[in-house]
Amino acid sequence: MNSSSPAQRTRRRARAVLAAFTTAGLAATGVVALAGTAQAADTLGAAAAESGRYYGAAVAPNFLGESGYASTLNREFNSLVAENAMKWDATEPNQGQFNFSGGDQLVRHAQSQGMEVRGHTLVWHAQQPGWVQGLTGNNLRQAMLNHISGVASHYAGQIDSWDVVNEAFEWDGSRRQSNLQQQMGDGWIEDAFRAADAADPNATLCYNDYGTDGINAKSDAIYRMVQDFRSRGVPIDCVGFQSHLDSNANLSSYQQNLQRFADLGVDVQITELDVGGSGSSQANVYGQVTRACVAVSRCNGITVWGITDKYSWRASSTPLLFDSNYNKKQAYQAVLDALNAATTTHGGGDGDAPGNGSAAAYHPAAWRESGPATEQIT
Repeated sequence: MNSSSPAQRTRRRARAVLAAFTTAGLAATGVVALAGTAQAADTLGAAAAESGRYYGAAVAPNFLGESGYASTLNREFNSLVAENAMKWDATEPNQGQFNFSGGDQLVRHAQSQGMEVRGHTLVWHAQQPGWVQGLTGNNLRQAMLNHISGVASHYAGQIDSWDVVNEAFEWDGSRRQSNLQQQMGDGWIEDAFRAADAADPNATLCYNDYGTDGINAKSDAIYRMVQDFRSRGVPIDCVGFQSHLDSNANLSSYQQNLQRFADLGVDVQITELDVGGSGSSQANVYGQVTRACVAVSRCNGITVWGITDKYSWRASSTPLLFDSNYNKKQAYQAVLDALNAATTTHGGGDGDAPGNGSAAAYHPAAWRESGPATEQIT
C-alpha cells in the first residue's frame, strides 16, 4: 500500500474533526434519546447521521424563498449540493470573471443549518460558457486549470466533497469525445484532480458519472481509471454514482459495484438519486439503493436530485421523495426505514472502518484509508 501524500494526510486530519459534530447534531435534526435509549430517527438527515452518513438534496437558490421548499430542506436533510449554481457557466460566465452569488447563497444557507455541502461540478462537457467552446489545446487546458483554481479556492474549507470531473466516459467504456478530451487528450482528468487538490487540499475529490449503477463496461472503465490513479498517487478520494433510475431498475450488482470501488480505498457516494415511478415499485428501488449504501462502510452519503417532484428535471416521472405539495411519498418511508435499520445492524462490512455502531466512531472521516488498494442534465 502506498504511503499518503501530505495533501492526503491533511484531508484526513481535516475530515476527522467532522465526526465530533455528528453526535452533537442529532438532537437538532430529529433524533430523540430518553434515559440512554434512542428512538428511531424521524427525518432522513438524522437517520443517516446515526451511522455517520449524510442524506442530502440538490438545491436551487431561487426556490429557497418558498416556505415549503426551505422548510422541507431544513427539516429533512443534513447536506446539500447546488443543482446548477456552481457549474462552469454559472461561476465563470466570462473568462477570468467569476460570479459566486448563487453558490455563496447556498453555502450560507447550509452553514446556517449545520449542513455539509457537496460541490458540483468543476469540469463537465456540458453547461460550459460559450467562451470555452472556442478554445483549443493548451489554451483550453489553462482555462480549465484557472477555473478549477478560482472556484475551488474560493470555497476552500467550505465544501466537504467536490465532483471534480463529471461524465467523462461513454456507455461502452471509451472516453467521451468532448472538447475536453479532443483538445487535451487522456491526461486532462488527472490534471483536473491535481488542480483541485492544490486549490483545496481539505476537500474530498470525486469523479462522478451516470449509468454506473452496476458492473458494466462503463463502470469497469472508471474502475480501471481509479485503480490507476490510486496506484500513482493522483489525488482521487471518491467516486460518485448518480443513480438516475426507474422503478424497474435492475440493481442486482449495485452493492457489489459500490463495494469493489470502496475496496480500492476510495469513498463511494450516491450523488444524484431519483427514481421514476410511484407507489411500492418506486419505494422498492429507493429502499434497495439505500440498503446497498449502508451495507458498504465507505458509502458515506446519499443525495437525491431535488426535493419536490414539482421542480425535478424529470418532473413528469415524479421521481423524488416529496410530491408537488411536499407530502411524503411511500418511497420516503422506505428510505427512512433503511437508514434507521443501518444504525442497529451495520457493522463495518468491508473491514476498513470501526463497526461499533456509534456515529462519532463510525464516521468515514475518522478512519479514511490511504493508498491504492443517456445524457444527464445534472
